[in-house]
Amino acid sequence: MAGGSGGSGGPKSRGGLLAVSDLHVRYAENRGIVEELRPGTDDDWLLVAGDVGETVEDVEWALGLLRDRFAHVVWAPGNHELWTTPHDPVRLRGEARYLHLVEMCRRMGVTTPEDPYPLWEGEGGPAVIAPLFLLYDYTFRPAGARTREEAMEIAERAGVVCTDEAFLHPDPYPSREEWSRARVKQTAARLADIPAELPTVLVNHYPLVREPTRILRYPEFALWCGTEATEDWPVRYRAAAVVYGHLHIPRLIVRDGVPHHEVSLGYPREWRQRAGVPGRPVRILGERG
Repeated sequence: MAGGSGGSGGPKSRGGLLAVSDLHVRYAENRGIVEELRPGTDDDWLLVAGDVGETVEDVEWALGLLRDRFAHVVWAPGNHELWTTPHDPVRLRGEARYLHLVEMCRRMGVTTPEDPYPLWEGEGGPAVIAPLFLLYDYTFRPAGARTREEAMEIAERAGVVCTDEAFLHPDPYPSREEWSRARVKQTAARLADIPAELPTVLVNHYPLVREPTRILRYPEFALWCGTEATEDWPVRYRAAAVVYGHLHIPRLIVRDGVPHHEVSLGYPREWRQRAGVPGRPVRILGERG
């Protein structure tokens, strides 16, 4: 697989490090929000923590638009980008689909988890920006479930089964959890190579710790929300901040002194109920202009 170990690179910046996720541009209202999304300064970077869209065409449209506007765009995939659905002419599955998206991003100048980690040198820096692709391994289980099979039975009885089970294929891995374990192992090795004097900003579609899932309306859905293997990563890899999405519950929590930012836009039915301007990127590092 492409990509090197943790390193530094990318343009210097005096702007802000901003983040957004779960743009879901198949919804016309969300597409309109993305069309209006602009940086505050010419030096702003944008971290995009997955679920841009469900077709390759939609992902390319949105990331290309954002790349034309922001000084640097960093993308970590969500589960929706990895779906192989009947309405997407790109029929690639699993890892082949992911690598197709990586190559598409590279052509546009968007940083992916397979590229050298860029160094943010603007306000709040320096910090290594590490986009992650880790998936999940069904270890965020409901109480009383000792195995994946028991957890799935509980979720099915509750009527809570993620659409990934139909559309997110793990090929060539035998299962999504095996793919996740391989990604965790590979990514941990890259993060360990980052110079010890540099803090990081860890960008992942899923939360790196389980705590954010505790407030899910349907707690059984936590099965599809991360892995216990990353619970200590924010501390181990000196995170100045963690950025994630997936839950569609925008908020900030602080765990072991590390801020964890959930930066989702989400579906129109969700963001219409919130105060404020929908889709406004969250400032992770840097002073407000």
